Amino acid sequence: TRSALQSRRCRGRIVTSSASAVWSIFQSTPTARCLIPRHLPYDATGLRRFPVAFATRMRPTLPQPDCCNTRPALTENVIEIRDLHKAYGSLEVLKGVDVAAPAGHVVSLIGSSGSGKSTLLRCANLLEDSQQGDILFCGEPVAWRGAGAARQPADRAQMIRIRTNLSMVFQSFNLWAHMTILQNVMEAPVTVLGRDRAEVEEAARRYLTKVGIGDKCDVYPAQLSGGQQQRAAIARALAMEPKALLFDEPTSALDPELEQEVIRVIKALADEGRTMIIVTHDMNLAHDVSDHVIFLHQGRVEEEGAPESLFGAPKSERLRGFLSATGHGQGAAWRLSGS
Repeated sequence: TRSALQSRRCRGRIVTSSASAVWSIFQSTPTARCLIPRHLPYDATGLRRFPVAFATRMRPTLPQPDCCNTRPALTENVIEIRDLHKAYGSLEVLKGVDVAAPAGHVVSLIGSSGSGKSTLLRCANLLEDSQQGDILFCGEPVAWRGAGAARQPADRAQMIRIRTNLSMVFQSFNLWAHMTILQNVMEAPVTVLGRDRAEVEEAARRYLTKVGIGDKCDVYPAQLSGGQQQRAAIARALAMEPKALLFDEPTSALDPELEQEVIRVIKALADEGRTMIIVTHDMNLAHDVSDHVIFLHQGRVEEEGAPESLFGAPKSERLRGFLSATGHGQGAAWRLSGS
């Protein structure tokens, strides 16, 4: 029921009825697959943008994993990461990290700068290649070839399919400056998924209204504030009808007033029961919207748990020090984000 969907307590147990319809549409519309020039920009799915005519000619049919054709089981993990290792040369950034994001849950990653949070998110979306460990989407493991520094996804079709179902919202918005806000939101569903333009436009206007900028459809990114641009980026991510949303520090580039605009949108999405992984330095946001919080320290999971226990009674000395440094030490009065 609508009232149940609005309840945070029901988020882990309810899957919206739109999921099966989304997958039905996606199955019947082939996904673009071609070699994209590296100079083209990324869209919200992690794919580079390319001309519509070229994409239409090169668009093959991609098989869908079984989990995409049925409603998820209550215990299903949309994203699961096991023993993930990632290094840049001799610098080891991730040292055996495990993360699971069950359907309908919000997982927040917190920790100091350089702890590996954003790298972990980019590895989950296959924007970065990892050297060891498993990444599973709806129970389907990513196929790899090579080992160590030479390891990379073995199945390009699988990689594209996973990316189109994991929409990412970047810290720096990544909107196309030469397109209007409406065109930004419509581009990936039309070009990548091959959906009908009229249907996509209707959905895009609906999502822009949902994030509070429905009156900005025909303006360009440079004419918007930072908070409005980030909300447009969220609408663009939603337009792909993804299985999960990935947020990479969505409020860190905003001043406090604009930050609250974005936080209110994220909280509303959490209340709808959407699966999300959020990298954030905003402890109030992590406390208020999360079902599970993971504290990363020097590339490892130092502590994790429900927000009430992790923030209210941290066990790790490192976590206690981190929370104290951010003004959220044990015993601190927690305020609601956006209040």
